[in-house]
Amino acid sequence: VDPTNTLQFGVQGRDNEGFLGPGTADAMLGSLASSVRGGARFGAQVCALAPSVARRTASGQQTNELQEGSVHVNGVELYYTESPGSGSGLPTLVALPGALGTAATDFGPQLRDLGNHLKVVSFDPRGYGRSRPPNRDFPVDFYQRDADDAAGLMEALGYDQYTVMGWSDGAMSAVLLAAAYSSRVERLIIFGGNAFLTNEDIDAFEATRDVAKTWSTRMRETHEPVYGKVGLQTLWSSAVDAWGNIYENFDGKVCVDEARTIECPTLVMHGEKDPICLAEHPQWFCDNIPGASGIPMKVFPEGKHNFHLRYAEEANEAIIDFCTDM
Repeated sequence: VDPTNTLQFGVQGRDNEGFLGPGTADAMLGSLASSVRGGARFGAQVCALAPSVARRTASGQQTNELQEGSVHVNGVELYYTESPGSGSGLPTLVALPGALGTAATDFGPQLRDLGNHLKVVSFDPRGYGRSRPPNRDFPVDFYQRDADDAAGLMEALGYDQYTVMGWSDGAMSAVLLAAAYSSRVERLIIFGGNAFLTNEDIDAFEATRDVAKTWSTRMRETHEPVYGKVGLQTLWSSAVDAWGNIYENFDGKVCVDEARTIECPTLVMHGEKDPICLAEHPQWFCDNIPGASGIPMKVFPEGKHNFHLRYAEEANEAIIDFCTDM
């Protein structure tokens, strides 16, 4: 496995993976341990991406294949992938991955299957996957930084207006992006994220701090080829510290105030069996984001944290309906 190639390390998938949300340490570890149980089915989906990927040409010419490349944004090189629909005049969607995630691991079915309806762009956030160096760090504003990076990426690629979609960690950054760049964001889709952290969240994170002792073998094997054993431990410890800092010094607020300013149409989705992001969090978004008013939450009764991968066809239909409903 080439540790720099998200299309290869993505084959193990991210079944039920995600790192923010309330719940006990056991629930979190159970979720982490099951992260590759969907490898056979999702792995085949992500592997199907690889033969179709082509570099975006210097002239910006598009083909019917996935496009990939990197652009300089806010002082770093961001690796990105665009769906076959990119450049065709279709509505545009930018997808923000979750913790430790990449375009390929977190949005494979969306990049592959939505091209006839939407121009889908996703990327490896700075410090993850192919967007290295630099290594990932977690300053106090790292969620806002990811939001700014996503906005900068879309500007660099020539997209002036678009829908923003975020999963798990990416949902928080998606909210911040929609709030800070309201003139660019036409619609917002969020799932698996939360606007605030609780003491339960912090206790759960601390219980998983020691990767070697608390993570399953499969979970470690998913990420160690990418970040290395020492690198993964350092990365995860830094993330746990960052979440603790948010809780201790900012009353646990991640995007509470910003969410209340969002006027664009907002779709909140939720997996009813998500052990990480409990129902109170998507409901909070529905109740507090002005743009979500009157838009029913899309609930997946059998869905867990990764329902957009496990039930990709149904999730994609909801995404298409929301983005193309004029």
